[in-house]
Amino acid sequence: MTSDISIRTEGRAGRITLTRPKSLNALSYDMCKAIAAALYAWDNDPAVHLILIDAEGDRAFCAGGDIAAIYHQGKAGDYAEARQFWADEYRMNNRLATYAKPIVSFMHGFVMGGGVGVGCHVKHRIVGDTTRIAMPECGIGLVPDVGGTALLAAAPGHLGEYLGLTGARMDAGDAIRAGFADHYIAESAWDDLKTQLIETGDITALTATLHPAPEASLTLKQDLIDELFSADTLTALFDRLETNSSDFAADTLKSLRHHAPLAMATSMTLIRRQRPTPDLKDALTWEYRCTYRAQEQGDFLEGIRAQVIDKDRTPKWTHASPADLTQAEIDRMIEPLGVHELRF
Repeated sequence: MTSDISIRTEGRAGRITLTRPKSLNALSYDMCKAIAAALYAWDNDPAVHLILIDAEGDRAFCAGGDIAAIYHQGKAGDYAEARQFWADEYRMNNRLATYAKPIVSFMHGFVMGGGVGVGCHVKHRIVGDTTRIAMPECGIGLVPDVGGTALLAAAPGHLGEYLGLTGARMDAGDAIRAGFADHYIAESAWDDLKTQLIETGDITALTATLHPAPEASLTLKQDLIDELFSADTLTALFDRLETNSSDFAADTLKSLRHHAPLAMATSMTLIRRQRPTPDLKDALTWEYRCTYRAQEQGDFLEGIRAQVIDKDRTPKWTHASPADLTQAEIDRMIEPLGVHELRF
């Protein structure tokens, strides 16, 4: 068992606690496998009535995946381990979403990328005053993954494109509005609630603790987001942002100019493909096609270099602007993988 995660049973509950606070509880492959193993072990355990997922430290539930190792592997031409990690992680994400017993996630602080995959697909998703949820993958040359495109597609209007392309952070109110969380509970009440759930194994203890959700700032921006992000293509979106006189459009354009055009255009395609009937397995399958190719074909390694390795914050993307992109390049990222397609 890795020391980066604590798996145990307490009372009537299975407990999963991420224990890498100095690394913002970044999700490693070993942690992913430990979660999957625990879910299988508790599936038919009559002593476990429900499962609680939380994390140590004040700053983060889980701020993403452990990507530095993926960078070094990719630069050495070794793509196999990252591809296996993503495949097993996505299967674990789907397992969390479809689990027969109630799972409650307590998401404080930063919840990003891989943290969304652990905390935002379960049946009971709790957020508090410190919660900041985001899908910032386009900023490192990747598409929103871990089933994120299904969540983004289900968000009201065109919030999905806005949140997925910009990586904008959601507080508790925004996360509930966008469908990434269910309940707001003041974090001062979390320990007592966990104690009740552990002692009783009764999920109804949760509903007795709920607090009114904070107002969602995204509600005030919804009409403008819909107007801008309903653009047919990434190039058309940039055109709309450039001609719109609002401060919001100017700030959004500044953010998007830092992100990888190929990742943003591919993300738009994935989100819109999911929108009619969001389906987690389907989303994970299409996301895996992108992540499978990300080290070898996309901008992912350059994005990690700029943000995590060298920290110069000046990535040199394959395409200087959306106008340099071709549809064929987008299609190439999401075409079927044949024998390497993700299996559940």
